[in-house]
Amino acid sequence: MTSTGLLHVAMPADFESAKDTGFYSPPSLDAEGFIHCCLPEQLDGVLQRYFSTVKNYLLVEIDVAQLSETLQPIYENTIGGEELFPHVYGRIPFAAMKVLGNL
Repeated sequence: MTSTGLLHVAMPADFESAKDTGFYSPPSLDAEGFIHCCLPEQLDGVLQRYFSTVKNYLLVEIDVAQLSETLQPIYENTIGGEELFPHVYGRIPFAAMKVLGNL
């Protein structure tokens, strides 16, 4: 699984719903106003911090070139600290996403 793009860890049911609607809109978008993403070099830390007890999730790559100007990721840290993470403030077109693997 090699990626050079923006990464997102998705629950299979959320991702499957996007196939029907054409847009990916996980619960975090409603709850927090954005979709959490990370860069490839941030993935190990994200998995250890937030997904160590989660079974059966998808690693998804987002093609930023397919996102409209208003959907371009904003790099920020919403919990404090210095490391910046990409956040997407809106529904992601399903066509811009590619599953890299099941984890």
